[in-house]
Amino acid sequence: MAKKDYYHILGIPKSAEEREIKKAYKKLAMKYHPDRNQGDKTAEGKFKEIKEAYEILINEDKRNAYDQYGHAAFENGHSSNNTYSTFTSSADFGDIFGDVFGDIFGGNRTQRAKKGADLCYNIEILLEEAVKGVTKEIRVPTLQKCKKCYGSGTKTGTKPRSCSTCHGKGQIHMRKGFFTVQQSCPTCNGRGTVIKDPCQLCRGQGRIETYKTLSIKIPPGVDTNDRIRLNNEGEPGLNGAQSGDLYVQITVKKHPIFEREENNLYCEVPINFTMAALGGEIEVPTLDGRVKLKIPYETQSGKLFRIRGRGVKSVQNRYQGDLLCRVVVETPVNLNEQQKNLLHELGNSFNGFKGEKNSPRSKRFFDGVKRFFDDLTG
Repeated sequence: MAKKDYYHILGIPKSAEEREIKKAYKKLAMKYHPDRNQGDKTAEGKFKEIKEAYEILINEDKRNAYDQYGHAAFENGHSSNNTYSTFTSSADFGDIFGDVFGDIFGGNRTQRAKKGADLCYNIEILLEEAVKGVTKEIRVPTLQKCKKCYGSGTKTGTKPRSCSTCHGKGQIHMRKGFFTVQQSCPTCNGRGTVIKDPCQLCRGQGRIETYKTLSIKIPPGVDTNDRIRLNNEGEPGLNGAQSGDLYVQITVKKHPIFEREENNLYCEVPINFTMAALGGEIEVPTLDGRVKLKIPYETQSGKLFRIRGRGVKSVQNRYQGDLLCRVVVETPVNLNEQQKNLLHELGNSFNGFKGEKNSPRSKRFFDGVKRFFDDLTG
């Protein structure tokens, strides 16, 4: 019985390229493989034809011979009876998923270029630096190509050897029931090669750890947890891929005077009770120097004063925040006898601590207390 045309078996034209041949083979092999069609002799025969056609057409020399002489080119010494038996190993079945599938979608994945990992560097800056902006130099660890072995990881004069376990593919195939599972080779960790004589400097890694100094410009207005990205300053990529990015994480140190809330700054300013009662003018600090603040008479403790435009300029919309000063009336300490006598006279002039005229808040409070107890006993 005359054999079918190999191109017809795979359903491809004679002008088909290698990629098309592999794609057609994968599709048909998965459909007619005996493991998926147990007991089906027709499928088994079809699978033999597909396998035989693929092995001829994927080989350039054999394909040229077939195109010139047809099936006669392989009648001597070629036995189709061995086709199925040589394929039933788990490694061959895995090739449907591995070599063929991998070639169709970009080649052996273990050899693909891989972008380097992104790195993070934590930096702590002063509040003044965060508000006004600053340029900082940072020293970060990095991996660089070994200068002794030029990244090969091998001793001078030697080369990596093909892994005997996976035969240089970087992957092994394990048969689990119906499926064949592909996983990284445990011997070479997916590289496909092993190093027998490693470089003494990098110990076979091909890269060595070192440090590099970078100058980073921190813009004005940044705050804690803001991040600055430095492109391609992260971990170097593999197989010539680009490096990852470096993220500089900002932390602003606690300031002894100011607290920041969004774009506003807050501070507490102590004043004595004479200033609070009679009013006056004091100097308060800002990040740009001192400014004068007028305290009106009869100012109560906790009063908030706003000084516009003395806060933080937003890094996003450039909006300028304010400085808010909370005054705290301070009780005098370490009084001498004369000061105590003066305070006694002042206190007597108030007609007690519940004086209506001089202490309205005290009067309201104690009147409320009286009503509360009257309601309890009423």
